[in-house]
Amino acid sequence: MEYNTSRNKLLLPEYGRNVQNMIAHAMEIENSEERNSAAKAIIEVMGQLNPHLRDVDDYRHKLWAHLFIMSDFKLDVDSPYEIPTAEGLSEKPGEMPYPKGKIKFGHFGQYTQKILDTVSEIKDEKERAYMTHAMGNFMKKQYLVHNNTSVDNSLIAKQLNRMSDGILTMENPEEELVSTNQLLKTLGLNNNQNNNNNNRNKNNRNKKQQYQKKKFKR
Repeated sequence: MEYNTSRNKLLLPEYGRNVQNMIAHAMEIENSEERNSAAKAIIEVMGQLNPHLRDVDDYRHKLWAHLFIMSDFKLDVDSPYEIPTAEGLSEKPGEMPYPKGKIKFGHFGQYTQKILDTVSEIKDEKERAYMTHAMGNFMKKQYLVHNNTSVDNSLIAKQLNRMSDGILTMENPEEELVSTNQLLKTLGLNNNQNNNNNNRNKNNRNKKQQYQKKKFKR
């Protein structure tokens, strides 16, 4: 009896040993046309064995890459895609620079800070006032995503002023900012809150009815 431990190592076990043997056989074919035909047939078998790969973008490219990997990059066939190399697959990606910027208020995000920095540099007073008003409402909407129970308009105005290093101000945030209910509707949070309240009221009514029934039986 032949054990798997005595056989050649499977480079990609998910395709099984039969596919590995088919590739080994294709490598021994001397005729170029026959070898290419065999490679295409093997690709079709690999696609049938792993149908989940069809959900992956450009899955046939992935199948061809696996074909060359299982041949230890020694299969000499024409590929419709760039032929991978062992060096290219083992190459380590470059280090990603870690963001060093500090965010004063994390729930507003880094891009909000960048936009406010740009707005602070606007020279035209009317345009700067318009953008300040727009950013105030945008920040209020961001705040409600994290906390949809309550929001203080004056708090939004203070945080906007602080993030702009005191350059942008809102004189009357209660009138300049859109109402909380209106923003909740645009975010689709009002329905969830109403459903939670309705469910809570329904549970309270059911408990009250059960209590009254028990009391009546006594």
